[in-house]
Amino acid sequence: MARLLPETAIAPEKLHAAMRYAVLGGGKRIRPMLAFAAGEAVGADSARVEYAACAVELIHVYSLVHDDLPCMDDDELRRGKPTCHVQFDEATALLVGDALQSLAFQILAHPEACADASTQVAMLAQLAQAAGSRGMAGGQAVDLAATGRALELPELEFMHLHKTGALIQAAIMLGAMAGGALTTSGRSALERYAHCVGLAFQVMDDVLDAETDTATLGKTAGKDAAQGKATYLTRMSAKEARIYARELIDDALNSIEIFGVAGQRLADIARFVTERRY
Repeated sequence: MARLLPETAIAPEKLHAAMRYAVLGGGKRIRPMLAFAAGEAVGADSARVEYAACAVELIHVYSLVHDDLPCMDDDELRRGKPTCHVQFDEATALLVGDALQSLAFQILAHPEACADASTQVAMLAQLAQAAGSRGMAGGQAVDLAATGRALELPELEFMHLHKTGALIQAAIMLGAMAGGALTTSGRSALERYAHCVGLAFQVMDDVLDAETDTATLGKTAGKDAAQGKATYLTRMSAKEARIYARELIDDALNSIEIFGVAGQRLADIARFVTERRY
């Protein structure tokens, strides 16, 4: 990502500095890891997967920059440092998100991202849908509209499958598609894995927001409850949420058994989702 992002010496210098600040300053990199793991499961060339992994992470970071803005969640801390609009200013942060989104598609359109042109077009379409109103942006809209009211479990899952799950699924599918067209069984297995891991990731996010301190999280702890956000802990206890997350991960692990040893990295990441501390 450091190589693909514009250097700070290139005009407009402030925008490029802010882009690098937002992208290169920490984070778990779960989505890129999932892309590489899925590529490994189907035998894709890791040099091609790199483009998909970077593209997905740039979309993710753009969403964080916009999510932290005063008009959204109005947060001042992200990945253990001041949020982009605090470090720079709101207008710059808005442009950072815009620029990272377009750069993501530029990277995914690189000739080396996939050897098969039709599969590469499908990859671009998958990322676009995952980021748009039928994916991440739509999930954020539902989240904002639900502030201050309780959601039933199916409504919560609909919101999180869009807000969080869509981009996690895109990371997995793009990593695998970088190796070419997928078999029907391989695609189904990865889609089921992505569905379960995406939900489990959000369940644990809700638990950690309530139980972990700000220094460990790298972002403001307890913000969901303070803002009246709909979370899994509004529908179940933290203990029940952890059990639910583990059940989802068990389902995810069962779904990728068809990959054998090649799916080991996917299995490791799935387990990390419920074991993580931040």
